Amino acid sequence: MSGRGLLHLGREAVLMELALYRSLGRWIARRPDVPDGATPLRYAQLVGPMLWLWILGSATETVAVELVLRHVDAGWAEAIRLPLLVLGIWGVLWMLGMLASYRVRPHLLEADHLRVRNGARTWVDVPLAALTRARSVEHELPGTIRAVHHEDGLLLVGVSGRTNLELDLGGPTVLRSSRGEVTADRVGLWVDEPRDVARELASRIAVRP
Repeated sequence: MSGRGLLHLGREAVLMELALYRSLGRWIARRPDVPDGATPLRYAQLVGPMLWLWILGSATETVAVELVLRHVDAGWAEAIRLPLLVLGIWGVLWMLGMLASYRVRPHLLEADHLRVRNGARTWVDVPLAALTRARSVEHELPGTIRAVHHEDGLLLVGVSGRTNLELDLGGPTVLRSSRGEVTADRVGLWVDEPRDVARELASRIAVRP
């Protein structure tokens, strides 16, 4: 990988880290990132239990390692104790920030578009004027780590590698996103209540002039 590519990856990692801590701060302060007039559409139900398991497991492991090393009378134990403690605390905070980003940054249904989100930094704007149908259809992304997959006109913004709501745009449409412009004729996303959201979007389509 070139130096420019490494620099880009490093920059993205720093921005992600800061975004996670901002989300954690919003979660603690109970200030979700929802502008006035926007309707939040939740999507954290699927990933929440899994993240809590990771958080509790990591916290337990950090405490256990700290207690064990405190009772080891050896120079090497003292040398690695603090770095491992810092690393463990960082990991727990990082995962809490990830969970917080799902909680405080829901999808946003606004007057003229639906902002599809995933976590701290991923978003896609779907103009409601282009929307022709919304239906409950499941898709799986090629990998559970990836949040976005684009292939053959289908753009998927998944949670844990899955989507459960499909938006039909009636033809190729240029969409704004956190990664630049992308062209798609269908968009898949995950919502906690796909049927309710599909009905709400259908009502928006029905009253459209």
